[in-house]
Amino acid sequence: METPFTRHAKVQVPLICGPMYPCSNPELVAAVSAAGALGIVQPIALTYVHGHDFREGLRLIRQLTPEPIGFNALIEGNNKLYRKRMELWIDIALEEGVRFFLTSLGNPNWVCAKVHAVGGVVYHDVTERKWAQKGIDGGVDGLIAVNARAGGHAGGKSPEKLFDELAPFGVPIVSAGGVGTPEEFTRHLRMGYAAVQLGTRFIATPECKASDAYKQAIVDADEDDIVLTERLTGVPVAVIRNAYIEKLGTKAGPFAKWMLRGGRTKHWMRTWYALNSVRRLKKSLSSSDVSTDYWQAGKSVAGIHDVRPAGQVVAEFAAALD
Repeated sequence: METPFTRHAKVQVPLICGPMYPCSNPELVAAVSAAGALGIVQPIALTYVHGHDFREGLRLIRQLTPEPIGFNALIEGNNKLYRKRMELWIDIALEEGVRFFLTSLGNPNWVCAKVHAVGGVVYHDVTERKWAQKGIDGGVDGLIAVNARAGGHAGGKSPEKLFDELAPFGVPIVSAGGVGTPEEFTRHLRMGYAAVQLGTRFIATPECKASDAYKQAIVDADEDDIVLTERLTGVPVAVIRNAYIEKLGTKAGPFAKWMLRGGRTKHWMRTWYALNSVRRLKKSLSSSDVSTDYWQAGKSVAGIHDVRPAGQVVAEFAAALD
């Protein structure tokens, strides 16, 4: 099925394996792309969580598959050191042949300038129209519409409402959130989305390096088991309710929110909070102790009933297009 997205990403199936920090290990990214969809590299996950030199990690994926892959650039710009590191990662990705970029949390204009100069494309994460407008003004080629059913930092609107809000921009829109079955996949395409991004479904695969306990929690969970908590990053994150989340609670205190309120905090404080969150995410990836750690997931858990190979997931979704 050809859509504007498949032409941009040069893939066969209008499907993205989302940049699931910290689950985007090379084996999973490669398996998704090898099956005809688009695997996305998350550079912090590749380097900090999975321990690869960034360039060598990209080359490892290339050894596993020659098919296109994408790159996720979190471009929040308050930390100059992080900005320089992200610029270096993007330059290396371009040198290694990556041509699809997904941006979030900042103005994508500088990424667009780099990527467009070599014929690549940039899609931007948004949760509502005002952020989409900033992305369009920055030169992006498409939008990733993060809805209220997504895992991690979910949006606040239904897939239907968000599409209607973004469609007037006239660029390809990818639905992100709540899709765990081929039936939901095709339903979102019929709404008008050019592609669909999956996260939680690809965690429950053998190729993903998450713990067996994390994967089993996804298989066992239903929609009602997904809750939003502010106690991890200061803003709502969709996670599976377990003993740790019950103990932690869902509402952050004023200090945590103040630390993350744009521009009002010292850079070192924001950096400390971000690094602490990264450390906890890394620990949670391999943990099997539901009393001390947490697991991100979206409401797509309702349609996920087993752990199956990533290539099989892509094939089943592709078959639903026939």
